[in-house]
Amino acid sequence: MLPAKAFFFGTPFSAGASTVHPLTYVESQQRREMRVRLARAYATATAAPVPSPFTRASLAIPRHDWTRAEIQQVYEMPLLELVFTAASVHRSYWHPSEVQKSTLMSIKTGGCTENCGYCSQSQHNDTFVKPTPMAKVDEILAAARRAKEAGSTRFCMGSAWREVGNKHAFKRVLEVVKEIDGMGMEVCTTLGMLTAEQAKQLKEAGLTAYNHNLDTSPEYYPKVVTTRTYDERLQTLANVRAAGISVCCGGIIGMGEQDADRVGLLHVLATMDEHPESVPINALVPVPGTPLGDALIKAGKQTTWDEMVRMIAAARIVLPRTAVRLSAGRKEYPVAAQALMFMAGANSIFTGDQLLTTANPAFDEDAAMFAVLGLEGKPPHKPARSSPYVGEDLIQINRPAPMITVHSPPAASGAAENDKTLAKVQRLLRIKNGPGVEDFVAQKSGGGGACG
Repeated sequence: MLPAKAFFFGTPFSAGASTVHPLTYVESQQRREMRVRLARAYATATAAPVPSPFTRASLAIPRHDWTRAEIQQVYEMPLLELVFTAASVHRSYWHPSEVQKSTLMSIKTGGCTENCGYCSQSQHNDTFVKPTPMAKVDEILAAARRAKEAGSTRFCMGSAWREVGNKHAFKRVLEVVKEIDGMGMEVCTTLGMLTAEQAKQLKEAGLTAYNHNLDTSPEYYPKVVTTRTYDERLQTLANVRAAGISVCCGGIIGMGEQDADRVGLLHVLATMDEHPESVPINALVPVPGTPLGDALIKAGKQTTWDEMVRMIAAARIVLPRTAVRLSAGRKEYPVAAQALMFMAGANSIFTGDQLLTTANPAFDEDAAMFAVLGLEGKPPHKPARSSPYVGEDLIQINRPAPMITVHSPPAASGAAENDKTLAKVQRLLRIKNGPGVEDFVAQKSGGGGACG
């Protein structure tokens, strides 16, 4: 493999030389990433089409036996083909105009003992966030009422705790859960690790869902946080599910991970015995004073709109009956980009101008976007609306062509081969044959929409 080159005022230097200014190496990395993306686009545009051995209809059938290789093949589809496939899968189970609106409130900010490298609330990080005591019950209930008046149907409460433990404040959490449930809203909390008994108490109080994200792949996870293991997160999810509470579990992209780590996260979620009720897809908003935030700010990196579209579309395909929530980072993308995310299968958002400690579009901005895109909010405590595509309509959206068309790239040569920039596009989609469209329609007959 050729050595990486750094360019500083047009002059090449060895990236390993001690004389190179740090910023030149960052620029080199950016150039390399651009070469990879351009090479992928060029190979897709110039190569001959190769039929894939699966139909859109077969992808729409929920599976729990996905392999990483299969998910990677889905993830690496050409973007527009991926979006079209995800949109077809989405319309197999969901009404495309219905989007759940949730509001998230930080009821206990800062002072968390975890060392998550992205988090502004960790006591290990020197950020603008200062620890505060838990909000009073009346304050939380007032915020829930405002959210309901603005059209939110689910109220989510986040607390900067590693775990609930023996905290006296947990009694207040149970109290507000019961009160908000009594308002007719769905209630979600994210409080860190839970025991089986604590999960049972939350269920009895009326909790609808519990959020506990895995963040990333098992392999990349130790580079993000070391004060809590991946298995501990999975155990909390098991406790939540055993109590009969819906599981909300997703991750964050843009933390310096590779595409393989995004595939790895989707693989963990897609192979659970029961898929999560909802999967939040977050784009990291770099916060000064956090290790990951400082590194990304210095490198001038941010998660691009197409990365979010690709992650959402892949999640929709491998988790067809799960609500895919467009979460943190949404404010960074224009309405046109968000529209493509909704087309790709996102059917849940957080509303309100604040997500814990990061900015979010205001209620009126989202109302205007919903009007432009023809979207409408999902009512609380009700199943999601059934897909309007049934029978022959379902066949049509799943059969624009007998097979999904993907592209076989030309053989790499020269510098491209040395840099391995075409490595990803050299993998063809070879996913095991699924049932045909008619079989899928027969299986769907008599069924309704998925619960969200």
